[in-house]
Amino acid sequence: MLTHPTIETMKNLRLYGMAKAFEEQLQLTEVQDLRFEERLGLLMDREQTEQENRRLQTRLRKARLSQAACVEDLDWRSRRGLDKSLLATLASCEWVGSRLNLILTGPTGVGKTYLACALGQKACREGYSVEYHRVPRLFPELGLAKGDGRYGTLLRRFARTDLLILDDWGLYPFTDESRRDLLEILEDRCGKRSTLVTGQLPIDQWHQAIGDPTLADAILDRIIHDAYKINLQGESMRKRKAKIQRNTEKKNPPEKDPSGKTRR
Repeated sequence: MLTHPTIETMKNLRLYGMAKAFEEQLQLTEVQDLRFEERLGLLMDREQTEQENRRLQTRLRKARLSQAACVEDLDWRSRRGLDKSLLATLASCEWVGSRLNLILTGPTGVGKTYLACALGQKACREGYSVEYHRVPRLFPELGLAKGDGRYGTLLRRFARTDLLILDDWGLYPFTDESRRDLLEILEDRCGKRSTLVTGQLPIDQWHQAIGDPTLADAILDRIIHDAYKINLQGESMRKRKAKIQRNTEKKNPPEKDPSGKTRR
């Protein structure tokens, strides 16, 4: 039997996982003892796994998460006000399926962005579409989109995204245009998709930070009421890592060669 045409046909049909598995089976003598349906089942399982991995990589690429984070790597050594049982609930991504929101607040450096990206990555693994945006950069991008005709396309894309992550909320003052853009985005998503918001400001200061009382009422009404709320606390993780690094360098100073130069 000529196997090369069969492998090429699989590749032409984009059954790349099945083609790889078939080539591997040809090299394993023990596989020859399996029945036809058993070998076919192994080929199909491999193809399914390959397709799922490709779809995951596509979702992660489109998400554009700012950090390579995952919930399994969260640091529990520092006390940040993060409850393990609540995190387990969030990591299940049921809240995304239920179209609920999540608000992460706390001082700079406590890990809000990392946690947001970790939950975004988990949502991608669960099959949801995700997009990450820093709010200070999002509004200028929307302004440019209005000028070149992409504004409506962006709004429709945001409306379809299962989980939209808005990082660094309230870092800069809102303008009238940014308030209206934000309301348009949230109006399309309210009760239909999930939104994750991170910011340094406590929630009770958001109304004042948004500025316009009428628009602030409308914006917050579409975020807060159906949201999990987590206020992270503690020392900056960046500061903590810097301390650990300095202590490590003190305990293990670099060696010097006979000429007095430091060895790296």
